Amino acid sequence: MSILELLEIKHPIFLAPMAGVSTPELAAEVSNQGALGSLGLGANTPESAKELILKTQQLSDHPFQVNFFCHQPEPLNPQHEQQWIEYLTPAFKKFDAQPPTELKCIYPSFLENDDFLNVVLETKPKAVSFHFGIPHAHKIKALKNAGIITMVSATNLIEAQAIEAAGIDLIIAQGIEAGGHRGIFNQHFDAAIKTSDLVELLTQHCSRPIIAAGGIMNGDQAKNMLKHGASAVQLGTAFVQCKSSSANAAYRKALFSQSITQISASLSGRPARGLLGTWHTQIDAPNRPTVPAYPYTYDLAKQLMSIASQHQDYSYGAFWAGSNVSQIRELEAADLVNQLIVEMTTR
Repeated sequence: MSILELLEIKHPIFLAPMAGVSTPELAAEVSNQGALGSLGLGANTPESAKELILKTQQLSDHPFQVNFFCHQPEPLNPQHEQQWIEYLTPAFKKFDAQPPTELKCIYPSFLENDDFLNVVLETKPKAVSFHFGIPHAHKIKALKNAGIITMVSATNLIEAQAIEAAGIDLIIAQGIEAGGHRGIFNQHFDAAIKTSDLVELLTQHCSRPIIAAGGIMNGDQAKNMLKHGASAVQLGTAFVQCKSSSANAAYRKALFSQSITQISASLSGRPARGLLGTWHTQIDAPNRPTVPAYPYTYDLAKQLMSIASQHQDYSYGAFWAGSNVSQIRELEAADLVNQLIVEMTTR
């Protein structure tokens, strides 16, 4: 069975599930064009996740995926916490503000309990994908029994083989060019393989269909990934600029005015690629202390971003973007999907 038949879609194009940016409207617009829309729900509560899924189902009767974080929960090291707070104190003081005295775990992991699993089983989206790791075996079994397609991001061959061994249906090959968080299972090691090479490597050694993700902005690049062996492609950065995304005005402006991206763990505690900003040019100094565990670090960053934005300073924004952001086009979601289809089939 082809991936199109498996997911009941017309085109091998996936919208990347971008937590904090994706919306039911954006997911529905992509799905309604025959591609696979998505909701990034890693930053949501079970209650809000359910609400967003139900709203998307009201807007479209076509398939879409939902995404959750599968990071291994880590205890917060008190020493790292205080060192990081002290290190960023001057940034807060620049805006006449004080940093918090302690950091909170703002994003739960899908691994921690069955709350998110129960939401998925109740609402039954077509597919569910995972970032940072693989769900527990009983959760995979429950999803399969419910007829829900499962997908997990892999950044190297060993991760992909573990995904396949766990019985996951599809492997998302996330290349180093991808915007946002690296899907690495071990946050201290990144093989940093470019997307086309990763797709070739995984197709040679894995039997599951491969979805190429990272640096894909147009139909020519998408078609090239299919030639390398991918069964479909996943795009995120290209869709952030759509009016139906929840990206703020500063984020949208930056996407069209900046072209350099860099990976940093200073924003969240895990490596992620975004537009070059203060985090990369000032915070990531050689003497930077060890960042606290994810997502505690993100708690501090989000508070600093909020304070800075109140002073019209958007240089601290978490403007996630892939390495080919300079090729971004101003198109609405439906038009972008249709343009990609034309480019993939006629050139």
